[in-house]
This record gives sequence, C-alpha cells and structure tokens, in this order.
Amino acid sequence: MTSLRTRERLVQRLMDQGVSDYKVLDVIRSTPRHLFLDEALSHRAYEDSALPIGYGQTLSQPYIVARMTEILLAASGTKLKRVLEVGTGSGYQTAVLAQLVEQVFSVERIKPLQDRARQRLRDLGLRNVQLSHADGGFGWPSMGPFDGILSTAAPQFVPEELKQQLAPNGVLVIPVGGQAQSLHLVIRDGDSEKFITQELEPVKFVPLLSGTTR
Repeated sequence: MTSLRTRERLVQRLMDQGVSDYKVLDVIRSTPRHLFLDEALSHRAYEDSALPIGYGQTLSQPYIVARMTEILLAASGTKLKRVLEVGTGSGYQTAVLAQLVEQVFSVERIKPLQDRARQRLRDLGLRNVQLSHADGGFGWPSMGPFDGILSTAAPQFVPEELKQQLAPNGVLVIPVGGQAQSLHLVIRDGDSEKFITQELEPVKFVPLLSGTTR
C-alpha cells in the first residue's frame, strides 16, 4: 500500500481536485505518509482522507495539506524563509512545509504527539524544523515575525496574537469557525495594522484548544 503507484494515484486525485503547484505535488508524492500513522492504519496512508492519530487529533486529509500549502506559497509570492505552524500533530504537514520553505517553527500543545513527530522528522533528516510544546493560539512570539503562518486547528475567530506575529506582507492560512468552518487567508498589508482577509472554502478541522497536555 506504500508503493509508488499508490502515491501516484493520490497525486492524480489531488490534481483532479484542483491542486496545481507541482512543487507541492512532488513533495506529497515523495513524503512517506505511512510513517506518520500507527501501523494498524498505515495501509490507509495514501487514501485522500483524514485519519486518527490519538488524543482526539487527526492526520489531515492530503488534499487539505496540499491546498493550504499551495495557498501559503502562492499568496506570499516569494520564497518563504520563516513559517510558523500551529498544531504539529503527527508532523506530516510539518514535513511537507519543511521541504518547501527555509525554516519551520511548529507549536504543539499535546506533548506525546510532539515527541513522536520530532522522532519522525529526525528519521526523515529534516533539520530545518524547531518544535515548541506550547499553547498554539499564542503562536511563538519570541521566534517571530513570520513570513507565513499555517494553522492545522480551527479557532472561533482569527487570533489577534497570530496576526501580530506576521512580518510585513506576511500570510496566514487558517480554518475558522465552530460547527461550520471555512478556510481563511489573511495577508498583512505591508508593515501596517491593516489585514486583508479572504474566505476561501468550507473545511473541517479539530478545534484550536487552549492550554497544554503532558
């Protein structure tokens, strides 16, 4: 189930759904998604579906990982140097980002998930990632500002703390809402306090919770 043919089928499915950035598609093709799941679920790794990873969290659907990454890259218009990820989870989205941007700073509130993600990233030789066990809603102020921020959990409203950690012309891609959620793109207008927000498409993510868990 981890064969190249299986991966090609997934990439074709993403292309059929409108993902068109070949750099993103190449990374999805080459990243071993089965390593980010428990062995019992690894045979389902290249389905285009979200899968459980424990602690009430999920490994995001490949389409949404590819789509959010593509939006982040396209909206920035330049090579992203410093990107904050809110919600490391399994580390799969982290691994995809790490192959496309210079540095990834990823925050996770659930310690055991972070520990597993750290080992997977190490096994894949991805050395341009720094991890923090912290409340993601506050971002990582001491490491900011960031050219891009991507959230893998949905707050009810876009957190002001995250907007303030955007560099001039920085880009934030984040799901927002409760029962009904939509993907938002927020761009800082230069270095001003003006933020341009676009609602893109309906999505379904785990909620962005406060606090940390050991």
